[in-house]
Amino acid sequence: MLCGGRSFAQKADAKNAMAEQMKSVKREYLPPHPADKMQERYFDIDIKRAIGISPEDMLPRSREFKRIDSTYYVGWMIEGEYKYEHAADYLGYKNAAIPLERALHLIEHDYAKALATRTNDIMVLYPIRIIQPDYTRIAYYLMNCYSNTDQVDKVYALLRHTLKWKFQFHYNMDTYNYLAWTVHRNRFYTSAKYSFLKNSIDENEKLANNYLDTCMMLIEKNKAFNAPLEQYLHGYLEGEKMSVYHYKNVLYSYSFNIDSAAYYFELMRKGGRLPHNNYANFLGICGDFKTAEEEYRIAAMQDAGDKRLQEWAYYSSIIDIYKSKPKEGIDLSKNMIKAAGSSPGYGWYNIALARCMLYDGQISESQRYADRAAEFKEVHIGTTLGQTQYDFSIQLLKLINNEQLWQMEQFEHSNWWYNPNVLLSMAQKLGEKYIQQFLIINQFAENPERDRVIYKLFSTESTVSWDEIWYLVHDFSNQYFIRRFQKEAETDNRPVIRKYFELFATRLKMQQGHYSEAKPMLDKLLKDPNTNADYEKLFTARIYQAEATCAKELKNEPAQNEWLYRLYILYPQLVPFTGMPANMKLHISGDVDKDVEKRLRDCNINWVTNSGVPAPDAYVIFTRTGTKKDITYYVLDQSGNYIVEKQAFAWQKPDETGTALAYRLFNIGGKGEEEDSTNH
Repeated sequence: MLCGGRSFAQKADAKNAMAEQMKSVKREYLPPHPADKMQERYFDIDIKRAIGISPEDMLPRSREFKRIDSTYYVGWMIEGEYKYEHAADYLGYKNAAIPLERALHLIEHDYAKALATRTNDIMVLYPIRIIQPDYTRIAYYLMNCYSNTDQVDKVYALLRHTLKWKFQFHYNMDTYNYLAWTVHRNRFYTSAKYSFLKNSIDENEKLANNYLDTCMMLIEKNKAFNAPLEQYLHGYLEGEKMSVYHYKNVLYSYSFNIDSAAYYFELMRKGGRLPHNNYANFLGICGDFKTAEEEYRIAAMQDAGDKRLQEWAYYSSIIDIYKSKPKEGIDLSKNMIKAAGSSPGYGWYNIALARCMLYDGQISESQRYADRAAEFKEVHIGTTLGQTQYDFSIQLLKLINNEQLWQMEQFEHSNWWYNPNVLLSMAQKLGEKYIQQFLIINQFAENPERDRVIYKLFSTESTVSWDEIWYLVHDFSNQYFIRRFQKEAETDNRPVIRKYFELFATRLKMQQGHYSEAKPMLDKLLKDPNTNADYEKLFTARIYQAEATCAKELKNEPAQNEWLYRLYILYPQLVPFTGMPANMKLHISGDVDKDVEKRLRDCNINWVTNSGVPAPDAYVIFTRTGTKKDITYYVLDQSGNYIVEKQAFAWQKPDETGTALAYRLFNIGGKGEEEDSTNH
């Protein structure tokens, strides 16, 4: 209590001292408040604001200021800022816009002359030094409220309105940059939807670039005008240029203008303003996944506490999949979901989790999280990733899940091809897959970005992995896509990425039955010197899978066994969904339950004993303590290294347990050695 009293007294003393000091200021140095409002605004509001307002005091202060003078913009501005900072959904931003709109109207009504002032005389600038920054602060928050509630026309109208004041500094509102951003964010629409747009993506991107060029031109123009004020300024010029560079990076990365994007990123690095998340996205589309991951880690530290979608987390989970570590992506995504609650980003993190579950072979869980994302109303804040990408990502995951469910029937039943019940189930799942394909095709046909964001593997605006695109194209017009991907493999200006197009073209040729032609192409891809062994395991795994398929079709069983073994060692979760039974040596011991063992052996796995066949060693130990029944399992490669770490789970139903155990031997599910034995 004593401390609180002393703090209150200190604030009162500071207020009184500042009031006395301000009373001695000459009238020409005071803010241009109306004469009859000087007492309320200057001495009762401005002084308190100058002392400082803590975040928790913003709402009470805004109410106090409005009681003192409800026609002064400051109280409304503070209320709007508070509501904006606490908004997390559509309604929250709609509510924040109301006081901000009022604040903008009031500041324009009372301070139009100050807003229109351009001066390089410090004595003229001093009295209005707060007015123009406040205006841009209000406009910035209001612009974001409109943007976050999909009121694009209002965003554009506000930006054009702001330009009329011709501010000599950007302050909080670099308007031309935001015009560029607004056009880029809505680039796939035309003037039929928004009158300020052109009629193609290329035209819109050109328009956005023109806005940035105009911004840079005005910066240079204002630089000469502001020269007499230079001694009072602190790096404003460099900061304004960096903002232009930032959006140049966005546009050039999107258009795959790699050299120009790298140039502007380097300028920002030298200026100490490198946007680590955007730079990581850029590195990702260039195939430098290792450095991209490092940049995402830096972005994670910078973005801590931000309530928007953390793109670093979403895209880091995809890199985990590339590294054959989907379980790390699962942990990351779950942590992000827990931290986000129901705030913006929650839906995206569920998509990321669904994807990681998919590549960990947990198909039912993947579908559950995809459905959860579909049911969530995501608010797309501060990102070009919008509802179109969001919906497409969900639908594509559902398509892959449907295909994997069909493959699961083959894996779980070694006699699937003459089991009527299984064949009926497979037919139903195949029908569901075709329905999902139809839904995506209809949705996709209206997407003008499909050529540069989907078929052009690795794009800054893509929200799916390169491997997911395979499931979109492999059932359609093989010859068209073969020509397309072969052309990209020859002409793409990203050397590390060319091999991905080559892999797609090769696998499509295999679907046409050209296995002999595909085999040497796959061998060549395996020798590509630009492949990172740690960060492109998924790429290598898909080559192994294709090699095994070629060997199977060319009747080369030893080669098929070798490639499947390599695939298992590199990315075991993929093996059950290849349609080819893998070899495995089973070592079973303990108080063995014969029903569980029978169900396990009925799965589509080649249980071999021949030491000459390349196969991992699977160890399964049954234990029983009273009524508690546990299974411990692990898998070693031929050199004795763990592929599946030693872990255990409790069980009850033999049929379900045998199937679950089969998947766990491929590292699907489970938690590792620390797993609680009661989990199952």
